[in-house]
Amino acid sequence: MPPANKQPTPPATLPTHVAIIMDGNGRWAKQRGLPRLEGHRRGAKAVRSTLTAAFEAGVKYLTLYAFSVENWKRPQDEVGGLMRLLNYFLKQELKTLQKNKISLHTIGRTDALPPSVRKELAATIKATAHHKDRALILALNYGSRTEIADAVAAYARAVAAGKENPDDVSWDAFARHLYTAGIPDPDLVIRTSGETRVSNFLLMQSAYAEFIFTPVLWPDFGKAELLACLAEYAKRERRFGQTGEQVAGREKSEK
Repeated sequence: MPPANKQPTPPATLPTHVAIIMDGNGRWAKQRGLPRLEGHRRGAKAVRSTLTAAFEAGVKYLTLYAFSVENWKRPQDEVGGLMRLLNYFLKQELKTLQKNKISLHTIGRTDALPPSVRKELAATIKATAHHKDRALILALNYGSRTEIADAVAAYARAVAAGKENPDDVSWDAFARHLYTAGIPDPDLVIRTSGETRVSNFLLMQSAYAEFIFTPVLWPDFGKAELLACLAEYAKRERRFGQTGEQVAGREKSEK
């Protein structure tokens, strides 16, 4: 165990892109006899600490699953509270994004979000667009199946317009039409709260990602928990279909 006054340090091997399924706000609140919305408020604080810790550690891209296409089915007062909380978060965290030179991006059908949220998102995206080295991606009204359906439609339109070759059936050609076009695939996907499913999140992009499922509820997730996940990631051997011997040989030749 490190001394109590010493912060854990990031491991030598870091993922370029970390994606997080933030889960457990409701259970955190229920365990404490609090309203679900209070759990979401505490979860927003966890976003701030995790965001800062990730970029301080050297992560370049951080994607947070903030609101899924299925979340509209929740009680309307909870949905409304989440939208107000998102607005508040964007206003409060703009200084943090600017200070740390982080650009904001979104993935999902954001045109279906309330006008006030769309306005705040547009303003924050514009204000941080000049930052090129680090990116926070919020998945809002997002679902991977919806993304694939939208990408198929976009690809078909591009073929009809002569912008895509119908004989090019490569993944790279199709991926140009995903919400995440231009963003590296996640190296590490973390899900909090002990659930062991991916819930329609980045299904195509995470084909070769490492997964970590932690029992920590999202409001309790912070710097120490993130660094523990990064340390676990550093122990993994990523083979991408190759053998361990091939990976070792490649790494040796790169040194």
